[in-house]
Amino acid sequence: MFDIAWSELMLIGAVALVVIGPKDLPKAMRTVGQVVGKVRRMASEFQGQFNDAMREAELHDLKKQVEDVGGSVSSAMNSDYKPIDMPNEPASTGLDDAQLKEAEAKLAALPAPEPLPEVVIAPAPIADAATEEKPKRKRAPKAEPAAVVEMVEPAKAPRKSKAKVSEPEDGSAA
Repeated sequence: MFDIAWSELMLIGAVALVVIGPKDLPKAMRTVGQVVGKVRRMASEFQGQFNDAMREAELHDLKKQVEDVGGSVSSAMNSDYKPIDMPNEPASTGLDDAQLKEAEAKLAALPAPEPLPEVVIAPAPIADAATEEKPKRKRAPKAEPAAVVEMVEPAKAPRKSKAKVSEPEDGSAA
């Protein structure tokens, strides 16, 4: 609609965050959304009214054309209407009988065309699926197995236990 890229929209958002502040930004965004909604509703109402006006204008023009055609038909019916009389005899082609007889004689003197040779279509041989051999696929040579390396876990060192400090037998503290 306004041809704003995402980067430009992010820049506008960052500026709004700095100028308005994070505390009042949600309220400002809500207000902007409501204003945009009102503008869209007004635009759609205007567009609807414009389309209705166009339809009415088209209907008015169509009605005027129909009335004009009806008027011209009624005026044609009221005037003295006399259809054209069609002659009963076919129109002459302008050729004399002598010329027609001469043309017929020339056509009769022409030799008849030779007949076309007979066309014979032989059926195509049908391949038998059992006798037809399919080419065999070549297999790639098997690769030599790589040397198998066994993974041996290193031996775990025995767990060292904490040495207990024994108290002296004579009862004195160290």
